[in-house]
This record gives sequence, C-alpha cells and structure tokens, in this order.
Amino acid sequence: MNFLNKMERKFGRYAVPNLTFWLIGAWVLGFIIQYTMPEAQILLTLEPRLILHGQVWRLISWLLIPPPVNILFLIFFISCYYFIGISIEQAIGTFRYNIYLIGGLLCSVLGAFILYIIYYLMAGIPVTGIGNYFSTHYVTMSLFMAYAAIFPNTEFRLYFIIPFRAKWLGIIDAVWMVFMFIVSNWAGRVAIIASLMNFLIFFFSTRNYRRISPHEIRRKQVYRQQMRQVQGVTKHKCAICGRTEKDGENLQFRFCTKCEGNFEYCQDHLFTHQHIRRS
Repeated sequence: MNFLNKMERKFGRYAVPNLTFWLIGAWVLGFIIQYTMPEAQILLTLEPRLILHGQVWRLISWLLIPPPVNILFLIFFISCYYFIGISIEQAIGTFRYNIYLIGGLLCSVLGAFILYIIYYLMAGIPVTGIGNYFSTHYVTMSLFMAYAAIFPNTEFRLYFIIPFRAKWLGIIDAVWMVFMFIVSNWAGRVAIIASLMNFLIFFFSTRNYRRISPHEIRRKQVYRQQMRQVQGVTKHKCAICGRTEKDGENLQFRFCTKCEGNFEYCQDHLFTHQHIRRS
C-alpha cells in the first residue's frame, strides 16, 4: 500500500483515464479482423520467437485477438465489460486500475517469453506455437474476478434470466480456471498463471479495500456534480497525495471516520489509505 501510494504521488498524473475504452476498442477491431480477414490473425499472436526475429508489433497486436464470444452476444459482452472496467476504476482509482490492467498484460508477455526460454532450453531449438496459448481471454476473467472482489453483491442475469451475485460468478470462474489448470499442458498452465498474476498480487496485497456498492458509486457521482471549485484559499486537501479541489473539478474529498483526527482524503485514497491511530 505504501509503495502504491508513493508511486501514485510520482506518476499518478500520467495515468490513462477510461483505459477500458481502449481495450474494448482493440477487441472490436479484432472482431472485425476475425470475421473479414481471419487469415490475418496469425500475424497478431504473441509469438516470442518471431518477436525476437523482428516482428515486434506482436508485443501489442495480440490484444486485438478478442475473447471467444458468440457474435450474437457481442454487444452484451462489450457493454458488460465496459461497465465492469469503469466500475473498478471508480472504486480503486485511475492509477491503480492502470497498474492492475497493464500489469496483467505485461505478466502475460513475460509469461510467454519465460515459456519460450524453458522450451528452448529443453528442446535445444526455437519453438513456435506459444502464441496460441496467450490471449485476452484470461485477462477478461481477471477483470471480472476483480469486480466480484470489490462488488460481491451485485446481481447479474445469466442468459438474461437466472439471477447470480457477482461473488458466485467469480467463484465459478475461479473453479473453472483451476480445472483448466489441471487438464492443460504446461504451456496452458503458464498462460493461466501469467494472466491472473495481477489479480493474485494486487488484491492479496491490498486486502483492506472497502467493498463499495453501486449505490455508493452513484452517491459519489452526485456529490462530485454538486461540488464547486473555490477560488483563492482551498477548502479540501488530500492527506496522502496533497491534491486540492483546484487540481480537478471532478475530484471529491471525504473525512475518514476510522482515522483519529481530522484527516481528509480524495476519492482515490479514501478507501486505500492506512488508518491513522494516535494510541
């Protein structure tokens, strides 16, 4: 937590807001390629051997390979994951969401190269086909598991009929991934671990995140709309990052009832700071 706070103070200004929009945009482009030029997908995969031979675009182009979704559910899938990504970003802050999502993608790239090195050392020759195991499929699952951890009681309608709480769907995803880990070969296992490393690291190291309901998110949005930027002397200042209402009209501030003293925090640190105890 302290490390993330320090990183956010230094690099938080460079965080990309609404990063989910760009990820979904890549998926949409990937769906278009999939149904119009399916033979071109072989040029997009995360293939370490070919990357080392100069095809460096594959470090990013594999994001264009969309998760396996039926075309009939495409609009629902896109709108659902856009909602999930935006909700996570509002809950943990733009900087931490950037770290979570980009960290998961980087772990997948690193996992592909580690697997390539292992196969090369074992076989003695460069191998191909590793890119077939790495896609955005498990990345989407890590996003949903993060959402289920933060908003466990949100209700989804499976097939638009059967009601399920997010926490149960998250558990089902976890069980399914454990099953796939058992039945897969080592390439598939490395792909699963690498894709979910962001969830394991980020959420097991920040267990004191408060669960935020959609009602709370709505209340925060209403409060933000009602805030007025004060000219001259500032009224609010975050005890962690030092930001005031002058640093952005969309910033909101709250006092923490669990801290001993009058300590005010911005929305990015209200639920992530360490509570101050004088005793």
